[in-house]
Amino acid sequence: MIPLTGIGYDVHRFCAGRPLVLGGVEIPSEMGLDGHSDADVLCHAIADAVLGAVGEKDIGHHFPNTDASLRGISSLELLRRVMVIIKSHGARLLNIDSSLIAEAPKVGPHVEAMRVRLGEVLGLPPARIGVKATTNESMGFVGRKEGIAALAVATVLIPDA
Repeated sequence: MIPLTGIGYDVHRFCAGRPLVLGGVEIPSEMGLDGHSDADVLCHAIADAVLGAVGEKDIGHHFPNTDASLRGISSLELLRRVMVIIKSHGARLLNIDSSLIAEAPKVGPHVEAMRVRLGEVLGLPPARIGVKATTNESMGFVGRKEGIAALAVATVLIPDA
């Protein structure tokens, strides 16, 4: 088995009338995120990192926004499906490290709940899931509170070819 690493990035703009879901946890907020699914940027970045680690195409390829059956789907369900894909490669997820970039709302108080929810889906103990939160120092679209971005790195073990 050899270790491989993947990186993921996602961004969604804020919109009214939707809940804000990050890491599978609903966060109290006046605005949610716009997207075909529940628009959970953290789950999407993690999904891309995990898929990338095994050389798969991105989340948009596997779960396109043109697929009506995916409208409003929980991004935790998309992560469950990603885990099936990586297991088909004989891979085992070792850890996740991630960062949420948002001016508001404050997500720090919800990080532990996110780690638990993500761990349930990814088959990892929360101690092997890093979730950090930072701001963009009032710069750019995140700084103007137009949306939220997320970055993630995944490490997997996969059979050496």
